[in-house]
Amino acid sequence: MTVRTILQWPDKRLRSSCEDVTEVTDEVRAIWQDMIDTMDAMPGVGLGAPQIGVMLRLAVVDTSEARDKRIRLANPEVVDASAIMNVHEEASPCLPGVSAKVSRPRGVRVRYLDETGASVERDFVGLDATSVQHQVDHLVGKLYFARLSKVKRDILLRRARKMKG
Repeated sequence: MTVRTILQWPDKRLRSSCEDVTEVTDEVRAIWQDMIDTMDAMPGVGLGAPQIGVMLRLAVVDTSEARDKRIRLANPEVVDASAIMNVHEEASPCLPGVSAKVSRPRGVRVRYLDETGASVERDFVGLDATSVQHQVDHLVGKLYFARLSKVKRDILLRRARKMKG
């Protein structure tokens, strides 16, 4: 389909909550395909619709080495989370050139609509869990660095501004 342009921080849409998807239609499936094409071009392991300027609660994730385990999520919602935490290095094409170690639950149970429109509850663990949580954050207007302490966040954003200018 199409590789879309990634919005850059501090675009206001990246700080805005998205609208629920009322029905999985061919239009929604086409957006998911564009998101997959864009994710593969980054390269990355996940993408939220607001990153390409689409203000719908849509996300895609694929952490597989072969890039053949596409997970399409509409209206994803974390319904349970592990008490055990994992730390992963996270980044975003919306703020290129910087990354940070972020602590998130090692496993999550997520409820979402799949590509057929069926309601699914699925457990995600490890990098899959991190990527899904990262995308769910995007859908409510939060980037990964919002999970850092103020000091670490300020350092990261200063570094990002320096790289831009």
